[in-house]
Parts: sequence; structure tokens; C-alpha cells
Amino acid sequence: QGQTCHAYCTYCFRWAQFVGLDALKFASREADTLTRYLGAHPEVTDVLFTGGDPLVMKTAVLRRYVEPLLQPGLEHVQTIRLGTKAPAYWPYRFVTDRDADDLLRLFEQVVRAGKHLAVMAHFSHPAELSTPVAEAALRRIIDTGAVVRCQAPLIRHVNDDADAWAAMWTKQVRLGAVPYYLFVERDTGPKHYFEVPLARALDIYQDAYRRVSGLGRTVRGPSMSATPGKVLVDGVAEVAGEKVFVLKMVQGRDPAWAGRTFFARYDEQAAWLDDLRPAFGRDAFFFEPGLRQMKASARALPVLQGGTPLDPTAPEPPGPEAAQV
Repeated sequence: QGQTCHAYCTYCFRWAQFVGLDALKFASREADTLTRYLGAHPEVTDVLFTGGDPLVMKTAVLRRYVEPLLQPGLEHVQTIRLGTKAPAYWPYRFVTDRDADDLLRLFEQVVRAGKHLAVMAHFSHPAELSTPVAEAALRRIIDTGAVVRCQAPLIRHVNDDADAWAAMWTKQVRLGAVPYYLFVERDTGPKHYFEVPLARALDIYQDAYRRVSGLGRTVRGPSMSATPGKVLVDGVAEVAGEKVFVLKMVQGRDPAWAGRTFFARYDEQAAWLDDLRPAFGRDAFFFEPGLRQMKASARALPVLQGGTPLDPTAPEPPGPEAAQV
């Protein structure tokens, strides 16, 4: 379910969803598989519904996955996230679609059950927020008690300028949404057309960040969802005479890595973590020995994909205590 989208982004890193290779699809078909897993793993606090786009599903189908998470025995599940581009591509899903009101009632039900419901909305350009129906969709979602957090990749030829991001974050705040992440285009698909070098990505992020008020400075970036974890490009500095990227591990395959700051040699052409080399003459980044061990042992991580533990070489999950559907 939810393995299609309202439209197909050429830059999408989940290309395997849409090319007929069912073995590579990112899917969970049985709701009871999810609830059994969560019942056996009280350390899991967050569940992310992703896809494709879960909001291509009718509300009745989505309800079959969401309602079981509200039952007694799953109190440890505190947050339910819906990763979607529907507010941008098809805001009518929340306004005039036949089951729009039923969808919003489901959102209210989640909130009344004491869960935090986060709609992780993908807005790539301020033009997507410029229509009355898009504004109405956000108002209706927020009125249910859900929180809308906005995130998008930095895409060359689309939004690779600070004006677009500053305008987008300002509009999101005005509409009651929370700017959340600016992502680096992943190293997959037609990346060479869309990618932006990390140095330029940082310049764009910092320029846009300076233009918004404190309420818009909830956003983090530029962030890479890479194999070892979610890595933030936190700045450029000169240390001991060497120009370096200052990097921070926001989430890691090993939870102990989270929050660690590390350094890479400055490279104006680098566009992804794999393009970078450790600074100060070191042979490896701090996470590499542990990551090699994970790959060698194929140790299962607490992330659900169709009832199967995630391959530790796959892109980084939403957090060390999250199940992903």
C-alpha cells in the first residue's frame, strides 16, 4: 500500500518503487506484522509511514495501519509520522477529496489518543505554497492537532538559491508549519543533474537562514542521509592551518555516534559524504570501523521494512528508536 505518488520526482532516491522491481520495493503489506513487531520492541517510540506516498491511500486503508497503533499495550509508541508530498502536489486530499474529512478525523483520533502526529510535508519551492488550496490544506491539518514539519532536498535547477528557501521558510512559519530539514540530494538516480556541491549547499543554507526570524530557524541543514547516519554540514573552519568541513552526526547507525562532531578536508567539488576524506591526515572517519563491522555481521537494526530488518548498508533510518513502514 502507498507505493505510488501523486507525481514522480525525477530526483527521487526511491527509484526502485516505480520500475517494476518488486524485490527492491520498500513496503509493508500487513498491519498486524507492524503491531506484533512494536509489541515486542518497547524501545521503539516513533513510527514513520512513508512510501511512495502513504496519502495516496484511501483513508479507510490508511486507518487499518494507524488505528492498531493506538491500542493498549503500545503506549511506548509516542509519535506517528506521515511522510508526504500531498500538501504540495494534491492539497485537495485534505480539502475537497471525497474522504478528506474522514482523513482529518483520523488525524484527530491519533491526537486524542495521546500520540504526537507529525505530517512530514515535502515542499520544494515557495510556489507550492502560493495557492489558496495549499494554504487551506495546511490550516485544516493543523486544526486537527497535528504538527506539520517541512523538509525538502536542495535541487539544482529548482531551488538552488537562498531566495527560494528564505521565502519558503517564512511562508511555512506564517501558515503555522515548522521548517525542519534542508537535505542534500542523495547519491543515486540522475544525481549529476540535480546535485549541488556541499560548499555551495552550505552557502545557500546559511544565506537563507540569516534572512528568517528565530521562528524559522528550527530548520537544520544541509543534511545527508548517508549509510553511517544523518550527517550535518555544520560549517567551514580553519583548524591548525587546514581548511575543513565541520560535520555533525545527527543520527547514527550506532546511537552512540549521535551528536559527534568530526572533520573532513575541504573540497569545493564534493557533493556527498563518500566524496570527503578525513582531515588532519587521519586514515578514516571515527565511524568507519564500526560501520565495517556492521556490514560484515549484517547485524539487524530496529527498523521495520515489510517485517524484515533493514540492511545496515541501506540509507539511514529516521532515528535509532523508530520503526519505518
